[in-house]
Amino acid sequence: MAPRRGRGGQPRVGPDRNDPHEIVYFQRHVDDDPGQEIPARTFLRSCPPSVRAKFAAVLKSVAAAPPHRFAGGGYWEAMHGDMAGWFEVRVDGPKRRHFRLYCLIDLAAQGRDRPLLVIVAGLDKPFRTTLTDRDYAWVRVLGVEYHARNPRSLA
Repeated sequence: MAPRRGRGGQPRVGPDRNDPHEIVYFQRHVDDDPGQEIPARTFLRSCPPSVRAKFAAVLKSVAAAPPHRFAGGGYWEAMHGDMAGWFEVRVDGPKRRHFRLYCLIDLAAQGRDRPLLVIVAGLDKPFRTTLTDRDYAWVRVLGVEYHARNPRSLA
């Protein structure tokens, strides 16, 4: 197979944001959490089956698009302010609850030939409410932990 080419015909080194992304889950490192929790999977287990199915469908579509090209009708949103660099998958569930997955895009993970769509954590909230600054701070701390190691800590 011929090497992948980047701009100017030069061989490309590493993943490109235009490639389909690999969906992976952040796993806490044993040095930070002896139980090595996978926060997003823990969250997804608590979601109703219909919400889990919607999340899976959206993530699959986003990863294939790839993410920066995905026009997802409000399901996939780039975040702003303190959450710049994060992406939110939005699904509404039963009993008027909003469910959210928080994701990062990683083009710098060692040992990976495709860019990563990293599912880091999830939260839910009642209809027409907002999450707290503390909720978002918790997500950002997990993101710092994720980026602290390379190779990445993945499930």
